[in-house]
Amino acid sequence: MLDCSFDLPVDALLVESMAGSIPQNFIDDLLTRVDIVEIVDARVSLKKAGRDFKACCPFHSEKTPSFVVSREKQLYHCFGCGASGSVIRFLMDYDHMEFVEAVEDLAKSAGISVPYETRSGKRFERQSKDSTSLYELMEKVAHFYSLQLRKHPQKDSVVKYLKNRGLTGAVAKNFEIGFAPSGWDNLSKEFVSSESQKQLVDTGMLVRKDNGQVYDRFRNRVMFPIRDRRGRVVAFGGRVILKEDMPKYLNSPETEIFHKSHELYGLNALLNKSNANNSIVVVEGYMDVVSLSQHGVGNSVATLGTAITEHHIQTLVKYADVVVFCFDGDEAGKKAAWRALEVSLPRLSKGTQFKFMFLPDGEDPDSMVRRVGAEGFYQMVDQSMPLSDFLIEHLLKQADYRSIDGQVKLVEVARPLMSKLPQGSYVNLLASRLSEYVQMPPDEIIKQIFPKTRNEQQIKNVDKFLSTEKPSNIRVAIAMLLERPNLALLVDNPEKFRQLNLPGVALLERLLVFVKDSPNITTGALLERWRDRQESVFLGRILRWEHHVPESGYETEFLGALSVLEDQLRQQEIDELTQRSKRTALSSQEKERLSHLFAGNDGTRH
Repeated sequence: MLDCSFDLPVDALLVESMAGSIPQNFIDDLLTRVDIVEIVDARVSLKKAGRDFKACCPFHSEKTPSFVVSREKQLYHCFGCGASGSVIRFLMDYDHMEFVEAVEDLAKSAGISVPYETRSGKRFERQSKDSTSLYELMEKVAHFYSLQLRKHPQKDSVVKYLKNRGLTGAVAKNFEIGFAPSGWDNLSKEFVSSESQKQLVDTGMLVRKDNGQVYDRFRNRVMFPIRDRRGRVVAFGGRVILKEDMPKYLNSPETEIFHKSHELYGLNALLNKSNANNSIVVVEGYMDVVSLSQHGVGNSVATLGTAITEHHIQTLVKYADVVVFCFDGDEAGKKAAWRALEVSLPRLSKGTQFKFMFLPDGEDPDSMVRRVGAEGFYQMVDQSMPLSDFLIEHLLKQADYRSIDGQVKLVEVARPLMSKLPQGSYVNLLASRLSEYVQMPPDEIIKQIFPKTRNEQQIKNVDKFLSTEKPSNIRVAIAMLLERPNLALLVDNPEKFRQLNLPGVALLERLLVFVKDSPNITTGALLERWRDRQESVFLGRILRWEHHVPESGYETEFLGALSVLEDQLRQQEIDELTQRSKRTALSSQEKERLSHLFAGNDGTRH
């Protein structure tokens, strides 16, 4: 929901990344250096259509092209599904990149380095080629381990172990399972250059001792390459072959290219095949993912030795309508499930369903699918517990709702959890469920959890503003501004509109001020500034509005809409001064101001 009263910064912002912060002014400059048509055309075949380019939309199924890319605006837009944005948004959605990955990829194509700033303000640059060479080296390491599984003298023990786990050669090849032989120097013998060994230390594959010597981190283990969403090897997981070896599972450490709280094992493989149910089952280990795939359950991913994080949830909701968390049924499994629930709550507004599947004692996904098969496992997935049931079940354990004091406590315990949810139908249904256990109607529960805010009336006004059939002058002005941002340069004093009491005017005023400060900005770059703000939804709707104004009429429509707004601003001030004169005598300055307003000589004209 759009709150047009938001105070949107127009100065340089800092976009957070794992390496530091990327200054917003660098992103603005980057968007002027790259050509969205070239980037999109390399992935989607575009055809010239007048001044723009068209294709069938890559984000939804269609037979008639409605996907348009504008070089002038540096913007893509689909008139079918509404997808739109800058080249950064395109890379994020099409190549499954994170924001920082997309910026780094574009910077590399433009031949420039991405600057980062630490919180202390220190600026540094990380060359894209460094990361690229790390990915290339890790790919070679994956090939090396895969080769050892086929040719090393010790391979028989590993092959026997995999067969005992029920894995075929085909699934081992599909997941590129390898073997790290026993010994301390297998990798250092294979990659002998000092630069390669330095990079192997940087990626955690080699460990450097105090005396400067290095040794292999992974020894006598089954090796699982961990790929990111783009298919690049970023780390490895190793499982012991002999029961007496410890630890049972060993993952690569955190490195420049691997952050375990962000990655999900098996996601890249899942994205490269059809997911008919549009669902993902989240399990705890990579062997579970491999075994499930072996037995016909190909839509699972695994965390990498860490609890479910917000980053995991953000990733999962991009690719699935239903996310099922599969945990052991013991106390540790319930705690892990509860953590997953807490981080999932804010994402319920995105339309994704979250469910929880608890396995019987002594079972894990691997053993369960071998016992009941794919069909039986999918039946268990279908019957898994909805998030709302798990939430209510947990809350009822926190308070004895049979007493008045217990009911009060129950609402208090529910408040911090339900407050994470965006207001809407889900909250209403959850409040109805909760009202079954407390002597309080659902509306009252919602009031307890979401007290009224001072912006409530503004939000109602914005709803009315968005739903009106006749386009307002504010909507027309914003639409023309999106078509041609430099129209803002025709407005001498955009700050004056700040005083106008109309929904949407705050956004218009901020857009005008921002464009005047960045006169060469394109439509795509303008949208990028508002990408993660609530206003971006409204701007997207404006872009989809077929206003039928010819290009030659943009300036006339824009100035005409502003002229009406200026008249309304003048009338608003006249009404305020007139009402004040009925209560008390106006000062000489106020009388003079009122006279100028009546004469239309108030200086409000652009």
